[in-house]
Amino acid sequence: MILEQIYTGCLAQGAYYIQSGNEAAIIDPLREVSPYIEKAKANEAIIKYVFETHFHADFVSGHVDLSKQTGAPIIYGPNADPSFEAYIAKDNEEFKIGDITIRVLHTPGHTMESTSYLLIDEQGQETALFSGDTLFIGDVGRPDLAQKAADMTQEQLAGTLFDSLRTKIMPLNDDIIVYPAHGAGSACGKNMSKETTDTLGNQKKTNYALRADMTRDEFIKEVTHGLTPPPAYFPLNVKLNKEGYESFETVLKKGTQALDPEAFEAAANETGALLLDTRDPQTFAKGFVPNSINIGIDGSFAPWVGTLIPDIQQELLVITDEGREEEVITRLARVGYDNALGYLKGGIEAWKAAGKEVDQIESITPEELADRVANGKEVNILDVRKNTEHYSEHLINSENAALDYINDAMTQVDKNKPYYVHCAGGYRSMIFNSILRARGFDNLIDIKGGFKALKESGKFEISPYVCPSTMA
Repeated sequence: MILEQIYTGCLAQGAYYIQSGNEAAIIDPLREVSPYIEKAKANEAIIKYVFETHFHADFVSGHVDLSKQTGAPIIYGPNADPSFEAYIAKDNEEFKIGDITIRVLHTPGHTMESTSYLLIDEQGQETALFSGDTLFIGDVGRPDLAQKAADMTQEQLAGTLFDSLRTKIMPLNDDIIVYPAHGAGSACGKNMSKETTDTLGNQKKTNYALRADMTRDEFIKEVTHGLTPPPAYFPLNVKLNKEGYESFETVLKKGTQALDPEAFEAAANETGALLLDTRDPQTFAKGFVPNSINIGIDGSFAPWVGTLIPDIQQELLVITDEGREEEVITRLARVGYDNALGYLKGGIEAWKAAGKEVDQIESITPEELADRVANGKEVNILDVRKNTEHYSEHLINSENAALDYINDAMTQVDKNKPYYVHCAGGYRSMIFNSILRARGFDNLIDIKGGFKALKESGKFEISPYVCPSTMA
């Protein structure tokens, strides 16, 4: 038997390849499906089934394309109602893959179609649980995403999740390995571990949601406490996963059209497309196409795109490092942004060579900021980290304007005043600065290295933890 977790760090997402004999199955595949097909071909196997644990909210699954290209049926658990052809399995129904068996365990609560899959090996032993978003390592799936679809409150969904965990998962053997759909960094839970697998027995000991003495009411209270609003693109991804989508190959072909500076500029003027620059933040700051926004590819790219570009139908024109065009379009497609029209051929250097206008954002070190303070210059400091990060520790007299809620944060900024902007390390602050600059805010200065560099410089007074409830 082959069992492989295919983990994608930028999405904190786990897909799974399972093979026994010459038959294979894929669980929760990513949008680009050729790697699964190639893996099966290399292993001299056919893909027999495509299993989906639920209608994912945080990424677009490759289930439709994979089924079309291999002929493997898409399998959902009870309550699923996709618009495309799929097999809706019954609770406890079993599927054979070579000499192993996959048993369906309907585990509603995160969503009402949420299903876990129990692997039974060649010897008849229950060995692995593919738990989707029902059970994570250190956490469980948030119960607030499917309220509208299920016509239930988050408390009712949490209660359903409690029942699923207690009746379907916790009775299983402690030595079963749990393989969840997500790890730390995903917005599908609150406090997931950085570990991507664990034994069920250890989770029973360490996962707050699996405490044996926890009552149903206690579970509901703890699971629903502290939930932040989900990213705006979540329901749009659910819709694509449920109704289908354009083929990935078509999206990739369209998005990787090379546009010379003249064609790029014409496309921007004619379509009103958003200009997305995916280069390193500090490289971007030194020179960029006016009105472009920076979301660096070498970071939590897809989640930030989904958070800050609320319309997945938005047309995009891409500026990126040479040779990374296909990577960018692929990662956009993973979260449903299928309308990239092409990329700037030759990048910013070609743009400059064509005599086009170039904009810049000033970026200074903490030491340079300290000098400006010492010289009596007006210094207004914006901390664009999450509220919880700011409360943990921050510069005295800094103001929190979280990137997550940039439209609200923008109201805190006076266009006539200079602001020095930082995040934790410099990734998010450049996103913030670029978006506001595209909206006419010209007095924002980036702080290189973010809060980490500010603190390490020793030149600024740091406030200790402040409980949010005590803030004015």
